[in-house]
Amino acid sequence: MTRIVVIDLHGQFTHLERRALRDLGVDTEIVSADAPADEVDADGVVLSGGPDMDRVGNAPDYLDRDLPVLGICLGMQLIASELDGAVGEGDYGGYADVDVEIVDDEDPLVGSLAPETRVWASHADEVTELPDGFGRTATSDVCGIEAMADPDAGLYGVQWHPEVAHTERGEEVFENFVAICESA
Repeated sequence: MTRIVVIDLHGQFTHLERRALRDLGVDTEIVSADAPADEVDADGVVLSGGPDMDRVGNAPDYLDRDLPVLGICLGMQLIASELDGAVGEGDYGGYADVDVEIVDDEDPLVGSLAPETRVWASHADEVTELPDGFGRTATSDVCGIEAMADPDAGLYGVQWHPEVAHTERGEEVFENFVAICESA
């Protein structure tokens, strides 16, 4: 059975990320961000959303594990900042419904959502510059980089929250990530 852990970056929806995976029949658990990455057994990793970069613990170490990683909101920002992309303050700080345009319909994580979908997202902070090797896979009129991917490295990020009911086709994002983990 595929095992995907959710690294708890102290977000308010972390338990919903675990539930979404569990509902897909995945062996999953929430793991503390302070747990040593090399001691966690998994086929894939979700870096949860959260309030700030000051409490990410050992989460950056998962980027070196040669496992597929899905960063959600803060998790995506963590990937970008650790891999020499850039994160900055967004123009819109609160949670809102956002129409995102999928700009890469071949992307294994979000390509199936093309051409656009409605999501629930916070843009207090957002990725402003992609790390080397990454492509922008979704955009909106609120945020230039709503999703990013480096499929060769198995690293993916979405600014929005696919685990909440307000996001259309959010379960599909998790299904796609499970498929990525199973084929890695």
